[in-house]
Amino acid sequence: MNLPISFDPPHRLLLGPGPSDCHPRVLRAMAAPLLGHLDPAFTGLMNNLQDLLRKTYQTKNPLTMAISATGMAGMECTLVNLLEPGDKIVVCAAGHFGHRMIEVANRTGAHVIPHTVPWGKVFDLNQIREILQNTRPKVLGIVHAETSTGALQPISELGKLCHEFGTLLAVDAVTSLGCVEVDVDGWEIDAVYSCTQKGLSCPPGLSPVSFSERAAEVIKNRTTPCQSWYLDLGMLMKYWGQDRFYHHTAPISMNYALYEGLRVVTEEGLQARWARHKLHHNALRAGLETLGFAYATQPDAILPQLNAILIPEGLEDLPIRKAMLEEYGIEIGAGLGDFRGKIWRIGLMGYNARRDIVMQVLSALGSVLIRKGHKCDVGAALAAADATY
Repeated sequence: MNLPISFDPPHRLLLGPGPSDCHPRVLRAMAAPLLGHLDPAFTGLMNNLQDLLRKTYQTKNPLTMAISATGMAGMECTLVNLLEPGDKIVVCAAGHFGHRMIEVANRTGAHVIPHTVPWGKVFDLNQIREILQNTRPKVLGIVHAETSTGALQPISELGKLCHEFGTLLAVDAVTSLGCVEVDVDGWEIDAVYSCTQKGLSCPPGLSPVSFSERAAEVIKNRTTPCQSWYLDLGMLMKYWGQDRFYHHTAPISMNYALYEGLRVVTEEGLQARWARHKLHHNALRAGLETLGFAYATQPDAILPQLNAILIPEGLEDLPIRKAMLEEYGIEIGAGLGDFRGKIWRIGLMGYNARRDIVMQVLSALGSVLIRKGHKCDVGAALAAADATY
């Protein structure tokens, strides 16, 4: 019998929109022996994991857990549980993932009301107020950190506004959790979902979610079955609650990983973690702008953890990214949708938000650009980044 050779992945520095590199402690945690998904030791870990998630989300919501699937399942879980056929939802879409939320919401049978602005821009609260007043939707959905554009939506007052009109606020925090502030209780967010492979420095595979008491009541009082059996929170509550009612076999090693990743977040402290991402973003931005790059994002809404930069005229997208990957082992992201072929996305998320990473990517990118005929001063770019420290 001829066996295929064992898989030995090449070394990569993952500086795209995700996944990002895992923290070494997370990788070690995943090597621990397996337990049964109803073993008292594992259910004890689940309790502690929920507590750490509440700290990271800044919430006291009892209904806080890790969905056994990737971040997109978090989006689907949120929408299929909150929406029933005929319900109205306003979706604020300013990029690829806002439009994906529209698509998922449409599949629930809800009446979807899109509210869009150009990619890279942010929404005006007064315009949202007018839409809520005119439509009175059950849910308003919005992407906090739009991965496709590098824009951070200002949502701190949005929950309060939604509740004036009896609307639930559902937030995509896939690219924001662990990198920038997410204050679920303070911002009156009713439903929030994220992922593990970005700001939490874990592999992809789980989606941390949290639902307010208001949202939990809506879920409990549904008049139609949830569209998804697997993502039905009515059943998942019983597995993650005191009953430990069997629902599915949880991915044990991934829960180990998330638990350790959240321990790292808690040890560092949320304020310190947000400040670290901002510091290294400022350094990277100084270097990128010295190399001649401009940002595709509204200037007052640029994400620190995901830098969406316009590709200079005369340069092609793929050859540069290919050279970065093959020659330097560095992955940077391409544009999606309206930004396809127009931008590169450079992520500094979680464990990768470090000074050595900033200098490494600036040096590699500058060298590739020069060889491709783009005039720039790599030394000046590195000096500009270094000056921010």
